[in-house]
Amino acid sequence: MAKRRRPKKRFLISFALAGALLAAAYTVYLDFTVRARFEGKRFALPARVYARPLELYPGLQLSPAELITELALLDYREAPQPREPGTYHWSSDALDLTTRPFVFADGPQEAAALRVEFAEGQVSALIDRGDGQSLQLARLEPALIGGIYPGKNEDRVLVKLDDVPGHLVDALIAVEDRRFFSHHGIDPRGIARAVIATASGDGVQGGSTLTQQLVKNFYLTAERTLRRKFTEMVMAVLLEAHYSKEEILETYLNEVYLGQDGNRGIHGFGLAAPFFFDKPLSRLDISEAALLVGMLKGPTYFSPRSHPKRALERRNLVLAQMAETGVITEQQWRSARATSLGVVARPSRGTSPYPAFLNLAYRQLMRDYRDEDLRSEGLQIFTTLDPRVQHSAESALSKRLARLEKNRGMKTGTLQGALLVTSTQNAEVQAVVGGRDPRFEGFNRALDAQRPIGSLIKPVVYLTALQEPQSYTLATLLDDSPLVLQQPGTDDWAPLNYDKEFHGEVSLRAALVNSYNVPTARLGLALGVPRVMANLRRLGIERELPEHASSLLGSNALSPLEVTEVYQTIAGDGFRTPLRAIRAVLTAEGEPLQSYPLNVEQEIEAAPLYLLTAAMQDVVREGTARELGAYLPADLEIAGKTGTTDDFRDSWFAGFTGDRLGVVWVGRDDNGPTGLTGASGAMTVWADMMAGLNPAPLILPEPENIERVWIDPVSGLLSDEGCRDAVELPFISGSAPTEAAPCGPRSLGGSIKGWFERTFGR
Repeated sequence: MAKRRRPKKRFLISFALAGALLAAAYTVYLDFTVRARFEGKRFALPARVYARPLELYPGLQLSPAELITELALLDYREAPQPREPGTYHWSSDALDLTTRPFVFADGPQEAAALRVEFAEGQVSALIDRGDGQSLQLARLEPALIGGIYPGKNEDRVLVKLDDVPGHLVDALIAVEDRRFFSHHGIDPRGIARAVIATASGDGVQGGSTLTQQLVKNFYLTAERTLRRKFTEMVMAVLLEAHYSKEEILETYLNEVYLGQDGNRGIHGFGLAAPFFFDKPLSRLDISEAALLVGMLKGPTYFSPRSHPKRALERRNLVLAQMAETGVITEQQWRSARATSLGVVARPSRGTSPYPAFLNLAYRQLMRDYRDEDLRSEGLQIFTTLDPRVQHSAESALSKRLARLEKNRGMKTGTLQGALLVTSTQNAEVQAVVGGRDPRFEGFNRALDAQRPIGSLIKPVVYLTALQEPQSYTLATLLDDSPLVLQQPGTDDWAPLNYDKEFHGEVSLRAALVNSYNVPTARLGLALGVPRVMANLRRLGIERELPEHASSLLGSNALSPLEVTEVYQTIAGDGFRTPLRAIRAVLTAEGEPLQSYPLNVEQEIEAAPLYLLTAAMQDVVREGTARELGAYLPADLEIAGKTGTTDDFRDSWFAGFTGDRLGVVWVGRDDNGPTGLTGASGAMTVWADMMAGLNPAPLILPEPENIERVWIDPVSGLLSDEGCRDAVELPFISGSAPTEAAPCGPRSLGGSIKGWFERTFGR
């Protein structure tokens, strides 16, 4: 019998040794896992993206309503005595506010108590409420407009344990783990309670210590199995063996999930405090701290915004347990229990309320940064977005498209659109709208929709001609008669005008103003398609495009962003300035990392660009965009161009005032016809948007080599001011016609007219 027992005993011993070795190996593996992440970078911090800061100064065109809208975006609160940062009070014709401290790209700025006075739609005075002195300039902190997040869109603001209010830690310990400072990662009593509950059929229960909760969130999944629970306990013990209670607690406070803002996860108490109470974590009172701690059990179920009653009951339970453990007095308990939740209202913003602009900023950042750095280093990105312009652009596009559909009996949602707005002074992108739903994060039409641009190409054709002043001027007559282009291997090309008529000889200016196709095509063919396309590249297009005859009438497809690049150079007096969405980048600690200075290069000579812009002003004054006068004052002297493609599939308008350039596209995603011309579609969106922005008039600086001459538009020859239909046109010096029309100077008619004037004093 003894011989039979020995093999079994050896087997059991061997089995036990093997199990011990496997357990030891697994423990070593878990130990390595615990230390590898805890000693490395524990959290990936998203890049935070800010709008431009609003700068206040006397003379700024800004209404009180617009300033209050800006303050709402910054989550300012109205208060009878606005002493706290982030508060304001409006009375009669002045607004008192206290700004928040902020670190800008050029250094930190302390909180400031200001009074802003208004008169006639602008800031009339800016006063320091501290000493009563007038100020020339003050700056509000920029609005946070989004982030570039890690894979799960986790957002957090890291805090040190020393910055956490003691009563928040007390609440956490009282509710989640009363023996946290005495156990070694696991609590036998809690485990026993969990085992009993599991064995009784109540499912796998918790009983986890704070350390176990951190291990579950930090290393493991939410899987509820005994195997995962065992792993969790081993790792908790290992974590406590290597690190102090303070390190574990600080990591826990930064790790926990506390809510959802759209598709953005709110993690850590450092972010939850401003998200729910609009104040830093260090300033939370007892009741506020108790509310956040109470939410740990179920951030969605106990959300104070969605379920205030549940949240209140849960908060009061936490307060009761704090009183029970003696961390607050009975008086503190009664006082805290009597307060309201105190949660501030805040619309959901998700990763960004401006996804189309953020998309552009991200692409520009990717030229200088790695994606993983943008999603983990906590960089601070200062952009050029102007929330006021963005709001006007979004509103104009969505409302106008809805109105166009209704007026034309279209099904709702048929039309789509996109637009960009830039500063004509520095090429900063102030607004980007990627579709009629500006919050949609999908296809960004402003950047990625490439559509034929139609007549938006014509200014490039005419600019190419005007760069040859000895051959072409605004008065040069062009042939508008039937044109058939025959080329081997291709079908005959016979362009038509929009009105299906031919107009004989028309001036170059009239051809552009009325957007005639035939004379434009004939002019472009005379100049050479490659030369026109080369000019298009000089104006801002960076990729090669087909060079067909139809390219002269806009058959090539460009995105609204590319069109904006081209028209930015035109609006910038021939100086090409790459569009900028970024001003500066700071580290997470506020140290300057990179700035994006203005980069300007003259591509087009001033004089021909001046002639082109003057003609584009005539497009708005009397040509295809003349209906713009029904929306905006004529003295704005807007320059613009309409664009319509075959079968009315694409409606474009590009125009600029003295301070802003806007490019709008309207069409359908399925490329179907819309029945809209550039004037009846995109231009109306442009007009609605600009009407809300109080644009500056466009005053063209006249180059020295420009002279003005009266011209007979029929003959293109010299005329007198008093002659019928005479127009005064700008010419590059020496390029004006020398021959006179019948009514012009030195002509027979002009001599007779002059004799009558000299004789009869007329």
